[in-house]
Amino acid sequence: MHGIHGRYLRVDVTQTQATFHPIPESVARRFLGGVGLATWLLYREAPVQIDPLDAQAPLIFAFSPLVGTPLTTSAKFAVVAKSPLTNRLNDALASSHFALAGKRSGADAIVITGQAARPSVLMIEDGKITLEPAEDLWGLEIPDAQARLRQRLGPAFHFAVIGPAGEHLVRFATISHDRRHAGRGGLGAVLGSKRLKAVAVHGTQRCTLADPAGVVAAARSLSERSFGPATAKYRELGTIANLLTLNRLNALPTRNFQQGQLADALHIAGEALHEQQTVTRESCAACTIGCEHIVASSQGPVRIEYETLFALGSLCGLADPDIVLRAAQRCDALGLDTISTGATIAFAMECVERGLLTSPDLRFGRGDALLAAIEQIASRSNLGDWLAEGTKRLAERLGDEALSFAPQVKGLEIPGYDPRAMQTMALGFAVNSRGADHNRSSAYEADFSPHVDRRFGRPESARWAIETEDKATIMDSLILCKFLRGVFEDFYRESASLLRGVTGWDVTAEELRLTARRIVTAKKLYNIREGWTPAEDTLPERFFTQPLPDGLAPGASLTRDRLEAMKSAYYQERGWDPKGFVPADLLQTLQLTDMVAQ
Repeated sequence: MHGIHGRYLRVDVTQTQATFHPIPESVARRFLGGVGLATWLLYREAPVQIDPLDAQAPLIFAFSPLVGTPLTTSAKFAVVAKSPLTNRLNDALASSHFALAGKRSGADAIVITGQAARPSVLMIEDGKITLEPAEDLWGLEIPDAQARLRQRLGPAFHFAVIGPAGEHLVRFATISHDRRHAGRGGLGAVLGSKRLKAVAVHGTQRCTLADPAGVVAAARSLSERSFGPATAKYRELGTIANLLTLNRLNALPTRNFQQGQLADALHIAGEALHEQQTVTRESCAACTIGCEHIVASSQGPVRIEYETLFALGSLCGLADPDIVLRAAQRCDALGLDTISTGATIAFAMECVERGLLTSPDLRFGRGDALLAAIEQIASRSNLGDWLAEGTKRLAERLGDEALSFAPQVKGLEIPGYDPRAMQTMALGFAVNSRGADHNRSSAYEADFSPHVDRRFGRPESARWAIETEDKATIMDSLILCKFLRGVFEDFYRESASLLRGVTGWDVTAEELRLTARRIVTAKKLYNIREGWTPAEDTLPERFFTQPLPDGLAPGASLTRDRLEAMKSAYYQERGWDPKGFVPADLLQTLQLTDMVAQ
């Protein structure tokens, strides 16, 4: 086999044991790697209906055929588990040398179960494991823990680390490596529940390439195109360029989605940050794009992206750049997902405004309250213990009125696109297996295209939502960075060619299209197994009953009937039944019968 090891490493930290298990080549070809392979493994390894924080709940690090090749942006890994925030499948990706070192350890994926007797670091070297005591690391913030691990382990090892939020089982805690985060869905809490402060990897086992010369030529071509106009936005300002665009379109979530515009948005826009702050640009491992924009703040350098600016800025009614940068720095250091952190605090602010929650200082526009709430969430102290559960559980505690405006789908907080102003994205939020998500659906691409009316979703919008979701699924399984998507002239044909050169498989564009459908449906099957119901594929009541007010652009409204019509078209296009379940004959078509039978 080329490009893959054909096996995964199963680690039981309770027993300090590790065993290799085969991945049949037919499975590797059907699920590729990354999110696809990890979904297959989760279905196989996770006990049915297990609590995500139970010791036997698996946490999976998955690599892919392209990891370790010279192809730009391919140094990525996926982390997959049942989410403690949503109780549904959760996947998150990060780019770093951890991916390269992890694959060289001799496995295509690492499945971690069990619980250490005391705080520990899991060391994996060429498939052999040890547990090192980590009481001295427990309680440290992520930069300090990483510095101490580098000092202790040297440059050969790379490690994925949790902060105090993961130790305290905050349901939206992250796993981090070198300022990059597997951010959404609380994977840091899953690692923390195993009493693991970090996973450290090192190895010497490289995979061969089926066509080395062809892969090098493809890598050279892809790198050259990655310097072109399709990625210019990411090099010049990064994703923070989105803030003013969405504000102008009346689609910037503000004050917990009560508005679509922030009056002083210019103060926290990427353009202003570049003018007023010292900004440096960095690249991820094995990447030629250089999208990372590191901003100097009073608390030190901060890696900043649009989702962080929106969640800790406009969503909380804040336009003070110093406060937003300090909040971002604290989230990164403590190991908190910035989207869920900002959304949960903004929701709590509106609850205080409505008299549903008592916390006099927690008000929109109060930067001191935002910063205090972040510290309390990470330590689960005072009100932070409630907020650490996420918006859905907090709303359930407060009652039905609160549920109607809690900004979440399936328990995952909604990212920075107002679904009333971007209605193909509304469909993507509602039906996605991870919950409200912009990276797995990417339906905002359709809303920014001439194919749909972003303020009036129609059943025809479903096919465009599926097109973006399928493409994202392949990129997350190959794995390649989505910032490359614009450089491909024929995405499926070119992706098949890259995979063919690495693995030697005679993959075609049509096979990859079928693979995307298979992986999306496999995720759905896992969620169904864990208790998914059709009622979950919706949005909070606010988005159906409260139109966006007019601003620089006209307001927008979304009706429940309109979303239901788009959902019906989506289910039909996917081959699912009218309620969103997967019929038996589709299992045959997508070659999923063996997975379900496991």
